[in-house]
Amino acid sequence: MRPLYFLPLTSLLLLPACQKKQAAGGPPQMPPAAVTFVSAATETVSITRQLPGRIDPVRLAEVRARVGGILLEKTFQEGADVKAGDVLFKIDPAPLEAVKENAAAALARAEATLHQNQTQLDRYKELVTSNAVSKQAYDNAESAVKVAEAELKAAAAALKTAELNLGYATVTAPISGRVGRAQVTEGALVGEGETTLMAVIQQLDPIYFDFTQSSADLLALQRAMKSGEIQAEQGKTAAKLLLEDGTEYSQSGKILFSEAVVDPTTGMVTLRAEFPNPEKILLPGMFARVRVVQAVKENVVTVPQRTVTRTQGGGGSVMVIDESNHAQIRMIQTDNAVGDKWVVTSGLKAGEKVIVEGLLKARPGAPVVPEPFQPAKAATSQAEAQDGKKG
Repeated sequence: MRPLYFLPLTSLLLLPACQKKQAAGGPPQMPPAAVTFVSAATETVSITRQLPGRIDPVRLAEVRARVGGILLEKTFQEGADVKAGDVLFKIDPAPLEAVKENAAAALARAEATLHQNQTQLDRYKELVTSNAVSKQAYDNAESAVKVAEAELKAAAAALKTAELNLGYATVTAPISGRVGRAQVTEGALVGEGETTLMAVIQQLDPIYFDFTQSSADLLALQRAMKSGEIQAEQGKTAAKLLLEDGTEYSQSGKILFSEAVVDPTTGMVTLRAEFPNPEKILLPGMFARVRVVQAVKENVVTVPQRTVTRTQGGGGSVMVIDESNHAQIRMIQTDNAVGDKWVVTSGLKAGEKVIVEGLLKARPGAPVVPEPFQPAKAATSQAEAQDGKKG
């Protein structure tokens, strides 16, 4: 037989009261979410565009054989920098020297013929007055002198041509720049019936960067220059170059608007920028991107990009903290991205608190515990989290 136990009367009276109190309180309340915030700021920003393009040489010269002959020597190092007038190739001059000597002999013969005819004409001048020679003979002598003078000029021109051809046997650089690989080797027959390509020289300092831009963006850029928003000099505006590896080229360039060409099929404008290239870092054919300032806007509201949830049509939303420390959703309109920030055109005022960290924990209308966002502290926390994953 089991023993019976009896509770005191006071314990029995307290049980219903405790059950009513727990039922009235419901489930435990979640504490306010801890968030960090930044205040929307007003600042002056530069609106930029990054446009793709390729590097092109300022000048390009094709070195060709201007006379025919056997190539005797290549006197340059491929890929080296050369100056205008430097000797690059030597063609066998012997046949050209023979032609020159022949032309010189023809010139001497023409000079002798002219002298002989001129002497005879002078003699006939004295005799024709006394009718010692006929008028016909005098006219023939005078014509012979003119023919001899013409032949003398032709012989002189032939000698000059022969001298030029002999000079062309020594092939020199027409411009200063970097010479590429030789297209011919010693012993090759060049210039026989055609101007043989021997090498290519490209001027690399300064150098061009050709890129395309829409006509609307070009008009906006030109308006900004005229209004004084962008400082320009003689129709040129500054540009920065981003290389293929993402680094920024150290030298600033200038856009040459006079070189603009519109493609009638696409409506895109091909622009040309000029950059100094003293160290020859930029090479023809390289792909790069140019950063061009399109406009400068003053007193605009900006917020970090990480705080904005983007929507279609250039809009988005941010989570703000109201005066009673409650989170609220705010719809905004954005314009351009400047660095890691968005330019806000409407929906947000300067000084409003925008949540940066804790967006997933904050609920619209719910209270939050706000703290100012500290970039250095956030970077340290992120680094510690990555170290923990590695460990």
